[in-house]
Amino acid sequence: MNAIGQFLPLILIFAIMYFLLIRPQQKKMKEHQNMVNNVRRGDQVVTQGGLIGKISKLKDDNEVEVELAEGVKVRVVKSTIAQVISKTEPAS
Repeated sequence: MNAIGQFLPLILIFAIMYFLLIRPQQKKMKEHQNMVNNVRRGDQVVTQGGLIGKISKLKDDNEVEVELAEGVKVRVVKSTIAQVISKTEPAS
């Protein structure tokens, strides 16, 4: 009984850290991954570097081509997309 009493505070600290830190971070990572997987051509995005552009082409599983200005296109790794500003409607 005494051994359980000694480990109880550690178990409580771990449980609190899990619910306050680890779980919300995992949820945020899943939401970001879902957002990145659902980008399509024409979406306006912001990269983690702060560049704002429109997706002009989906290269492969890991890359997209973003048009920053007319005639200026860059290849961007999908996971570096921080935010989707405006979504395009899917073609019917």
